[in-house]
Amino acid sequence: MDNKLDLIPLLDYIDPSVLDYQEWVNVGMALKAEGYHVSVWDDWSQRDAGRYHANECRKKWETFRGDTSAPVTGGTIVAMAKDNGWTPQLRDDHELSWDDIIGQKDDMVLVDKNWIEGQEIADPENWDPVKELVTYLETLFDSTENVGYVTESWQKDGKYLPSKGCSDRTAGQLIEQLNKCKGDIGGVLGDYNPECGAWIRFNPLDGKGVKNDNVTEFRYALVESDKMDIAKQNEIIRTLELPVACLIHSGKKSLHAIVRIDAADYAEYRKRVDYLYAVCKKNGLEIDTQNRNPSRLSRMPGVMRQGHKQFLIDTNIGKASFVEWQEWIEAVNDDLPEPESISEIWDNLPELAKPLIDNVLRQGHKMLIAGPSKAGKSYALIELCCAIAEGRQWLNFSCTKGKVLYVNLELDRASCLHRFKDVYTAMGWEPSNLSNIDVWNLRGKSIPMDKLAPKLIRRAAKKNYIAIVIDPIYKIITGDENSADQMAHFCNQFDKVCTELGCAVIYCHHHSKGGQGSKKSMDRASGSGVFARDPDALLDLIELEPTEELLKQEENKAICAECLAYLKRYYPAYTQDLSQDDELSSAVLLDYCHKMLGNNINLELVKTAVPVAKQRVRQRTAWRIEGTLREFPKFPPINLWFNYPVHYIDDVGSLKDIEPDGQGPAWQRNFKKKKSPDDLKKERIIALQKAFEAESFGGAPTVKGLASYLDVTEKTVKNHIRESGMFAISNNGEVVRKTEKVE
Repeated sequence: MDNKLDLIPLLDYIDPSVLDYQEWVNVGMALKAEGYHVSVWDDWSQRDAGRYHANECRKKWETFRGDTSAPVTGGTIVAMAKDNGWTPQLRDDHELSWDDIIGQKDDMVLVDKNWIEGQEIADPENWDPVKELVTYLETLFDSTENVGYVTESWQKDGKYLPSKGCSDRTAGQLIEQLNKCKGDIGGVLGDYNPECGAWIRFNPLDGKGVKNDNVTEFRYALVESDKMDIAKQNEIIRTLELPVACLIHSGKKSLHAIVRIDAADYAEYRKRVDYLYAVCKKNGLEIDTQNRNPSRLSRMPGVMRQGHKQFLIDTNIGKASFVEWQEWIEAVNDDLPEPESISEIWDNLPELAKPLIDNVLRQGHKMLIAGPSKAGKSYALIELCCAIAEGRQWLNFSCTKGKVLYVNLELDRASCLHRFKDVYTAMGWEPSNLSNIDVWNLRGKSIPMDKLAPKLIRRAAKKNYIAIVIDPIYKIITGDENSADQMAHFCNQFDKVCTELGCAVIYCHHHSKGGQGSKKSMDRASGSGVFARDPDALLDLIELEPTEELLKQEENKAICAECLAYLKRYYPAYTQDLSQDDELSSAVLLDYCHKMLGNNINLELVKTAVPVAKQRVRQRTAWRIEGTLREFPKFPPINLWFNYPVHYIDDVGSLKDIEPDGQGPAWQRNFKKKKSPDDLKKERIIALQKAFEAESFGGAPTVKGLASYLDVTEKTVKNHIRESGMFAISNNGEVVRKTEKVE
């Protein structure tokens, strides 16, 4: 038990009198599970004098055998103590664990305990007991409300304890009788024992009892501390501006502050008292946590206790209400900067953050890339990481050179690392600055962003990253992505990372379902509009559908490029025979290659290079990027091809006239020609062919892989395969052409 948290001090934060039976039993079970003696539970249970019975704890203790399916452990006590204001204290030599919060000021702290000197309280010189008690009643109660009080006491183990007391008279009746008693309080309330004084309840009752169920208004709570000097108690209570209705000296070593709570019901009362006690605790007021219940007794002003006065020190001090006080506490500790006059900095404005991506994103800001499935968003982010690491261009934009962290939440480690090498190779870049790229592989270990952010900050704190890329965010979304307030909280985590590390945060998100062409770019991302409006830069990818004519033009270009590559290698004298127009015609070039290249070389070109070139054209997809920027002017849409594994800018303008699905005049969108069954079947077969070719690059295509690519079910893929007549499914789920052998 030496290495465990000592649970005994935590019991001071748990009042047995406010627990139900099962909660009380859980405390006992937790203590036994952690190896404590039954006497600890028994001693603590005695704090509830009304329900405590001798030997009951020992009898119950023997029945605890431990529930292996849902054991009650010390964590139960820790959780209950935390709910009641306990906070774990770290030692000076404590080493932060990965779950500790850093860079966050402790909230609700106004008082520096090291500078509390104390505010002395003097005994009243002209003491009028009746007047004090009347003032107390007039301050706390309406005239028609029943008041509970106790003047009778009994002894146990040398300690005086209050009896049940009375609650049959209203405040108005008591005040009237006190004003006529000529100083004889005992004649009105009953004689009390001057050795122990008298008590009074601070919340009105129904006159039928003195338990919590008899409280009619949850108006006040008791703040009492008997563990520190009274003068210091007084100073802290006043410094915190607690909304105190009455402040009473107990006649011994504590003050009793009757604090305004004004709760609508018992549930709200508990929450507000928990908050009150937490603030007091954090500010050094070591309060007695057993005083939480609303039917609690407090010290009655105007009586004597062992030769000392129980007297009323003050009324109506601090803030006027609990709500006003709570707002003040949180405003003082909001950690927000003060407003500043722009006139004072007009001629000395702060420097803008330097660009990370020219004309798109500044360092320390946030960027979102949004797009549909299979847009190559992850590859675009990897391309960006490489561009930042090497200080090169990404798409049409120059990037600042620096260190970047890529947080991989989706791919297995090997696939992710291979992608980086594939991208470098496809772009033809020399990997001169690989040390500028760090990869944090978290597939299978994703946690919500509010938990990931502090862990990320700790790992990145000393790495001097200028950008952190998180891919994708659906793995770490906290809450409902359609809820604006929950997504605002989620996006605030990116702000924390930017602020703590001084680097940009770049992430990607998927589109909502359905056609996107008719929507504005910032309305295409799935979920709440917060996604699109929160980042400083939004780059949105939308797919373009090339016409058959355009694809044939692209095939012609690809074949020409292959022919010229062969000619440059095997017959460089071709430049003397071919014009520029000839070099743009695949038919002319193929015929020329047939004549000038050897049979073997020409056969390799025609049988291998040309079919692969045509296949790549059919496999690549076309995209348009639109930007919504906060810090820079809007750039013209960028058209590009995604030719696995990288994106290429459409420099020649082949894609500029293509409208995305859903764009165009309203009459075209609303009155589309209905496709025939044959047309629909043809579209399904073409889509299946494209998916088959695309998935072939990663090995043998599978039904599951095709379903993922097409974003349909596996059953639908199987139907399309049967319908096409072109493919078959092997026993292990692989899809092959019917010309291939099926295992």
